[in-house]
Amino acid sequence: MTTNDPQGDVKTALGNAARLLHENPSLAEEQAKVILSHVPEMDPAKHILSAAYRLQGKVEQALEIIIPLSERLSKSAPILLELGLCYAANGKTRDAIKVITKSVALVPDHAESWRTLAGLHSQSEDHKNALKATRKLIDILDKNPALIKAKELFESGRLPLAETAAKDIIKTNPLDVAAMRLLAEIAIKINRLEDAKKLLLHCLTLAPHYRHAHHNYAIVLYRKHDLEAALTQINILVERDPGNLNYSTLKAAILTRKGDHNEALEIYEEILTNNDPQARVLLSYGHALKTVGRLDEAIDAYRKCIEASPKMGETYWSLANLKTFKFSNEDLENMLSQVVEEQGDPEDQSHLAFAIGKAYEDRKEFDSSFEYYQRGNDIRRRNHRHDAKINIYDTVRQIQFFNKEFIESHKGQGYSAPDPIFVVGLPRAGSTLIEQILASHSQVEGTAELTDIIALSRKIGERSQKQVVSKYPEILNQMSADDFKLMGESYISTTRIQRSSLPYFIDKMPNNFQHIGLIHTILPNAKIIDARRHPMGCCFSGFKQLFAMGQTFTYSLTDIGLYYRDYVKLMDHWDAVLPSRVYRVQYEDMVADTENQIRKLLEYCGLEFEEQCLRFYETDRAIRTPSSEQVRQPIYQKGVEQWRNYEKHLAPLKEALGPLLDRYPID
Repeated sequence: MTTNDPQGDVKTALGNAARLLHENPSLAEEQAKVILSHVPEMDPAKHILSAAYRLQGKVEQALEIIIPLSERLSKSAPILLELGLCYAANGKTRDAIKVITKSVALVPDHAESWRTLAGLHSQSEDHKNALKATRKLIDILDKNPALIKAKELFESGRLPLAETAAKDIIKTNPLDVAAMRLLAEIAIKINRLEDAKKLLLHCLTLAPHYRHAHHNYAIVLYRKHDLEAALTQINILVERDPGNLNYSTLKAAILTRKGDHNEALEIYEEILTNNDPQARVLLSYGHALKTVGRLDEAIDAYRKCIEASPKMGETYWSLANLKTFKFSNEDLENMLSQVVEEQGDPEDQSHLAFAIGKAYEDRKEFDSSFEYYQRGNDIRRRNHRHDAKINIYDTVRQIQFFNKEFIESHKGQGYSAPDPIFVVGLPRAGSTLIEQILASHSQVEGTAELTDIIALSRKIGERSQKQVVSKYPEILNQMSADDFKLMGESYISTTRIQRSSLPYFIDKMPNNFQHIGLIHTILPNAKIIDARRHPMGCCFSGFKQLFAMGQTFTYSLTDIGLYYRDYVKLMDHWDAVLPSRVYRVQYEDMVADTENQIRKLLEYCGLEFEEQCLRFYETDRAIRTPSSEQVRQPIYQKGVEQWRNYEKHLAPLKEALGPLLDRYPID
């Protein structure tokens, strides 16, 4: 410090010391001591010195400074807060609560005091007061004009601007849990789930009783398919607030995903019995009823949902997605009346368009049907982008990496469990039919489209917002036989939640065809079945299907044709480097020669023939895919050639498929 302008120099030095507190408390200590050597009775410097000692774990030295300071400045909220923090660091939680309670009485809108108080009450398991303190904290933070503006940007869909605004708030106040939660909500919206998870964990570390953050965290776990953890989190919230419909409906959704359909249905029915009908609850209830095969009740729930919210397009598509449901003329007129060209909600409008396409298809008005299927896809494509080049690049990387040398050098590695039966391919290629046939066997359990292999590939590839290009599959060269065994064991462990006690189970995630090399390496005894369908039938069926998540390549005839080509190219590679490893089921053959094809399929899986596999449509089980009602009926021929009704519109698809149509000729 110089003495040219003592007052200015002291002020500057104090500012530097305060900034150093959380960056480098040791330097903050030194700076505070320098100030006090020039101005021994400067209270702000003593305050900083106490905080610097506390942050370095020198709690007794901190207390020696802050106690006399607090006695002299007993009406200073910041000084009382620091005293409370020192008491807390010294394990004197009751004294800390008592002091900080005085602090908030002096300055009721001091956010940091309320955040600290909430944490202390939580440590003491005083959940009632912890919740009160957290609510007060959030009330204060929510009044920040900058946060209000950031929320407005978020709600209006201007996510990049909202993200920048939230980050600016956190730069100013790194402990602002409300801004942190908003940032997590933005990450959830754009499917950066790992980023959202990290933000919410930090948020809940700072404010353990922040219920909105807790709810968001449960949603992230659910979206990441970490179902046990999601259920644990939501059970905590339901126990604390059993009347909260958001918590109850999320719990029911988690249970449905987990396969506990009866318990989920009980929750939905309790909600609907004790509350006015809500569209979203009725919609979810309908989905759960559909999954367990209670079709008439599902239709009734969807009808009631339309009554509660006539403009919610997803409900109409849910009816159409039953495949066996036929819209009345009145239904069609009602849907058409809600079609708007501008300012409509894209989700509602896309769902409506696909539903109308199905209604016209059932009426054999194929030109009108295609018009609306095209409209629905165009809307989806604007908001769910697909880059064909990325898929081409990923396909080439798989082919180049998983060569014969790699396969041979890792022979006999991995985890030997024979449990999984993977059914891969493109959506709408007959995978649900194969699953239903196999799940009719007494030794095999059907589960769902499990995300565990995809999640594993992302984890080992270390893909993140900063690391945009995945290190997978090349990073496998750095791994040992023990690593591969652990990965296989991990897959069996994480999928356990979906299973009962049967020895075999089906993983029906179609996109796993991209990871057959990984599957073979970590689970060498798993069965792998390629569900294949003629490219015209498969691609057009995908084009007229609205998928809830993913499968963005289906929203363009060109994109889906190119994707099919990449799929066949990669499957040809697996056939070359892993001969006889993958068993192919051609959908058209299964339809034409069902019994013979089923016998061959069971033989590949090492399963004894069982008669009930021929009567797969009688098997009573939960089915979560769009084909659920179709596979509850005997195989029928009419679905094979449906694309021909639209052939005059399909030139872009034929062009994209190119030479593949020589391999799969059109009669």
